[in-house]
Amino acid sequence: MEGISLWLAVLLLLFVHPLYAEASESGRENAGELRFVDDQGRHLESATLMNADYQVKVTGLVADVELKQTFQNTSQQWREAVYVFPLPEKASVYGMTMTSGERRIVGEIREKSVAKKEYDTAKSEGRKVARVDQQRPNLFTTHLANIPPGESIAIELSYQQPVRYQSGEFDLRIPTTITPRYMPGEIVHDGPKSWQSGWAMPTTDVPDADQISPYTVLPQDLGPGSHQATVSMSIRAGLPVSRVSSPSHRLTNTWNGNTVEVKAENGHFSMDRDLIVRWAPTRGMAPSAAVFQEQWQGENYLMAMMIPGLETQQQVARELVFVIDTSGSMAGESIRQATQSLLRGLETLGPDDTFNVIQFNSQTASLFIDPVPADGNYLARARRYVGNLAADGGTEMAPALDAALNRRGSETADGVQRLRQVVFITDGSVGNESALFQRIKQQLGDTRLFTVGIGSAPNMHFMREAARFGRGTYTSINSTSDVERPLDELFGKMQSAVLTDIQVDWPDAGANQSAQPQRIGDLFRGEPMIQVVRGQAAQGEVRVSGRLPNGSVWQQSLDLEQAASGKGLHRVWARQKIDGLLDARTLGRDQSEDGQDQTKEKVTDLGIQHQLITPYTSFLAVDKTPSRPVDSLLASDNVPTLLPAGSDAGMLRYPQTATVAPLLQALGLLGLVFGAAITLLKRRVCP
Repeated sequence: MEGISLWLAVLLLLFVHPLYAEASESGRENAGELRFVDDQGRHLESATLMNADYQVKVTGLVADVELKQTFQNTSQQWREAVYVFPLPEKASVYGMTMTSGERRIVGEIREKSVAKKEYDTAKSEGRKVARVDQQRPNLFTTHLANIPPGESIAIELSYQQPVRYQSGEFDLRIPTTITPRYMPGEIVHDGPKSWQSGWAMPTTDVPDADQISPYTVLPQDLGPGSHQATVSMSIRAGLPVSRVSSPSHRLTNTWNGNTVEVKAENGHFSMDRDLIVRWAPTRGMAPSAAVFQEQWQGENYLMAMMIPGLETQQQVARELVFVIDTSGSMAGESIRQATQSLLRGLETLGPDDTFNVIQFNSQTASLFIDPVPADGNYLARARRYVGNLAADGGTEMAPALDAALNRRGSETADGVQRLRQVVFITDGSVGNESALFQRIKQQLGDTRLFTVGIGSAPNMHFMREAARFGRGTYTSINSTSDVERPLDELFGKMQSAVLTDIQVDWPDAGANQSAQPQRIGDLFRGEPMIQVVRGQAAQGEVRVSGRLPNGSVWQQSLDLEQAASGKGLHRVWARQKIDGLLDARTLGRDQSEDGQDQTKEKVTDLGIQHQLITPYTSFLAVDKTPSRPVDSLLASDNVPTLLPAGSDAGMLRYPQTATVAPLLQALGLLGLVFGAAITLLKRRVCP
């Protein structure tokens, strides 16, 4: 028996080892995964209901938005609501107000650590207090303490965002929910012991993972009527509008002269997908150039827009690499959109082109060892391969970027260098965006990176910035019925002439130094050149020049005296300036001669001066009068977001700690075996 027990112990150790490895891997991939159920397995509802109202005013190329978030406490306890929510990736949040009953308290910008300290003090003293922080350029958090039982408090945020103009059409996207992000890296074991903010634990690659991982639930997990939104949009494009459409929602449109009023057809809609609104100018009225001016605090701000005519039939041989995300967040409708997008891209290949297909999830795999000719046999193999792709695993994006970017382009039989292009198809659901941008910049070489955003709520900050660092452009696919038009646009740009080496010269030399962005990236067909300057009077001409692929010079001038009145241009300038400073930090160029980090101080100053939320500044609104009795407890409620429409149910994130049950059971069995062995040994020793 002793021998048998010993052999069983050895076998169990061999059995436990792979279980331990599996449990460790599971704990890393699903760090802090939570389930929103009680001990009987029944769904629990959040005690705080949340609804939103969007009032949007579009003037030219800028949209000004009033977002009202209403939090209703349905419980009998005083509540603190913590709500992580998305905003457009280029949003500039410049105002915040807290309304409770008839009391209306205007928020002020504070340095972030100061705002947190004042918030904690007011919360402990029983005063109503609200704080809004930025976690990512497109991800924010509202903290709202001391909501009375059975009452509501509203937080109103004022922000502006640029309107995208592409190939004759204006586009505005309003995000309402978040696709759960993958958090690479190892868990930081000296981090918080309990998960108060989200379903994920901080990792070495994403130190704030717990702050950007709100619970993701289904509508039936919430109280009745929660997470509903209303929208009222007024569009004044500055020119006649022929049509307004949306690939995401059903809208009603009313024309009043050159102004279009837009509302949701049913009055409200569920916050489970991005709201996308598109409008086109009347035929023949498309803008080609425009300039706007604003005076703010005694300084002039000008914004110039030009759309270079890049129509040309010049075609070049290409090496086209398709990278497709097959991680778990792409399950459901997203993987169908992604594969359809890739198949569409294969159709654009010409006889002199080469191509490859790379898929990634927890691992990265290439269809071919090296890019292959775009002939019938290889294309047929690629279509079969793509048709069999399925979504599962983590979103390890870095190895996929390495595989796609870390090589040189090939030559044609005539010795002509192929233009190397990478098409990255993903929902962008990652938490380590800055590290990936740095990787792109370091490895790009002569390659152009183009991104295709997939799903009803993709991470558009990643899409836009990855394409910008990759000297390409981006698009998004909202549904399988909306694939053809945006992809034809994207692949048309990839086959068209590119304007490079762009120079913008303002009449005032000082304005050239203050222009934002300081460097204009490459422009593709139908894309506008937009730059904002501070300190330039509306006099003289701004001259723009660039180089076409055939080596010839393109140039155009714009009369500044034709400038129309603009609003919020100083915030557009400040936002671009802040983005440039944060880019320098991402790329490691933010240190002074003495090695000190200069970014935080400069960004904080800009945020306070222009009253903007930044990574280092927050809005804070505090009621001076205590309302919660000292002897009343305050319960915290992490308000969830809705699972994005079309996502697989496996993407749900509920509050309940995941366990490593198989490992614990095996260890328990191992303990029993050793216990039995010891008992037998004692019986043999004792007379």
